[in-house]
Amino acid sequence: MPFELRPEPHPTLRPEGEYLRTAWAQAVYPMARSMGVPIVLPGVSPQPHTHLAFEGYQYAREHGKGNEYNRRVLEAFFVEGRDIGDVGVLTDLAGEVGLDRPEFEAAIRNRTYRDAHRRALHHAYHDVGVTGVPMFVIGDRKLSGVQDRQTLEVAIDEQLARRAPRRT
Repeated sequence: MPFELRPEPHPTLRPEGEYLRTAWAQAVYPMARSMGVPIVLPGVSPQPHTHLAFEGYQYAREHGKGNEYNRRVLEAFFVEGRDIGDVGVLTDLAGEVGLDRPEFEAAIRNRTYRDAHRRALHHAYHDVGVTGVPMFVIGDRKLSGVQDRQTLEVAIDEQLARRAPRRT
């Protein structure tokens, strides 16, 4: 589900700023190292707004490539440091996952999927209650933010126990 940390017109953060540098040094990098996840604080400054990338997801989803597109966009931003607010970059990424480049680019430039993205945001915020990322929905329980393995396992076990038939 989409979630925009700082939707337009709110300004996005700058990677050279104290907040991002400190947060990444103290939390993101250590956690990523412990999990073996390659990640870099993208140097794009200011950080891009993500609405065009999410509109691109709506196009990709409609064409059966939503997961592949999302994976590629996240990798491009968090591993390669590419500007995912740029239509040209998004078009290249869409092409890499097998989407029609000219059609994708036209859809993004024309904002063809703007309303679909807005509906998806409304659903995420108002119907599901997404308040941060990542967010895990396990049965009726919602866990916002990065969770350790034990917390997730307990939530899953509790949900499974509720669903299991009771033995008498």
